[in-house]
Amino acid sequence: MKAISSTFRLLLLGLLVLSSDAKPRNVVLILSDDHRYDFLGFMEKAPEFLETPNLDRIAREGAHFANAFVTTSLCSPSRASILTGQYMRHHRVVDNQRPVPVGTRFFPEYLQEAGYQTGYVGKWHMGHEDDSPRKGFHHWVSFPGQGVYMNPTFNINGKRKEFEGYTTDRLTDQAVSWLDEVAKKTAKEKPFFLQIGYKAVHYPFQPAPRHAKRYEGKAIDYPETMANTEENYRSQSNWIRERRYGIHGIDHMQTGAFDKDPVPSFDKLYHDFCETVHGLDENVGRVLDRLDKLNLTKDTLVIYLGDNGFALGEHGFYDKRDAFEESIRIPLLARAPGLIKPGTTIKQMVLNVDLAPTILELAGAPLPKKPKMDGRSMLSLLQDKNGKTTWREHFVYEYHWEWNFPANPTTFAIRTDREKYIFYHGLWDRNGFYDLSNDPHERHNLISLPAHRERILELREKLFDELDATGGLVIPVRRPKNEQYYDRKLRR
Repeated sequence: MKAISSTFRLLLLGLLVLSSDAKPRNVVLILSDDHRYDFLGFMEKAPEFLETPNLDRIAREGAHFANAFVTTSLCSPSRASILTGQYMRHHRVVDNQRPVPVGTRFFPEYLQEAGYQTGYVGKWHMGHEDDSPRKGFHHWVSFPGQGVYMNPTFNINGKRKEFEGYTTDRLTDQAVSWLDEVAKKTAKEKPFFLQIGYKAVHYPFQPAPRHAKRYEGKAIDYPETMANTEENYRSQSNWIRERRYGIHGIDHMQTGAFDKDPVPSFDKLYHDFCETVHGLDENVGRVLDRLDKLNLTKDTLVIYLGDNGFALGEHGFYDKRDAFEESIRIPLLARAPGLIKPGTTIKQMVLNVDLAPTILELAGAPLPKKPKMDGRSMLSLLQDKNGKTTWREHFVYEYHWEWNFPANPTTFAIRTDREKYIFYHGLWDRNGFYDLSNDPHERHNLISLPAHRERILELREKLFDELDATGGLVIPVRRPKNEQYYDRKLRR
């Protein structure tokens, strides 16, 4: 009996050794703030002078999701969508002040149950001024609200400590320190998940002192929809033209008339943004280099994305929130040696709600049945060698009006790969319909043209049917019942 027991133990040990190579991958999720989708050095439309060699490296060694979007273009709702895999209408974090509802579950909790060591370093911004450690993370480093760009105070596992220097640098210090600790203690036995939430490049943009004026004087390719011309605004909703004179509008910005708006000029705004992106890229490089040094690169999935987009002059704006492309599109990159073929480009529409199910599938953790996630795992796209993976043909965007930023109305939109319909709630104004295949800058609103009426009505019905079916109409939105009403609205 003892011999059998001894033999069994040896066999079990052998199986464990053989299965050690099957340990789930580590995951490092890097989340930036307000980094628009096309400000990556390798992209054709990026400013010629912008330098992002480390983000370019991730794309070169892994995959670039060329059509990545958020379902709500605002910090806290988007971050909640990433962590829950749910639309805003389900996780209920509708603005930057709203706390996370009691009972909400984040995907790192499921990773912990699957045996992962989990760490969080950086901006949280759900619960506003509350920086206390959150469930789902063994290690916690964060700060209240938006935080500051210089000389931050971090809450490290419940104890606050002041630091000198540029916050992006100090956050990276904390992140690589935790990687060092995990590599020494548990990386060989347990996989790890680390989320790094950078404040950069949130407005008002502030580059690291070493990068200040790095791009000063560099030529700017001003967007064609920035000009205050009849061609740009004739077909647009009235609120869009009026917004350029209010907060987050470029004409209001240049007057310096609003205390919350410290930007002296558009050119400085633009160059500061690029310089802040460059400093962010440097710190992404520090994380990649540390993974190399610790021999963790081949075992680690690295994901980089932004929490929302950001307009830089388009339609006279410098902000997010609206449903235009610059607001809802984000950069999304992924690298996993042996899993993702270097230089892969994914063209399907992927969403921030897809991150949670993707990471859980990679970890071998089951998706929760309740609360159900709205996203889909993207692993099938990353491993699709024949291009036969069926994928979503549209998605619904939602944003709810904020009392402290009243220029943007409540907005619902539906986007396909060719077109976009936008419904503005609470305004007696025209809605939006854009042919993205022929008008990618959304310069010409086709909502009033009879030739598009049938398609507009079809998309409108699909938008509201989906919101109805998924509990999205949390505010009263009147749904007209007859075509005559639609015709009157479309002629406006």
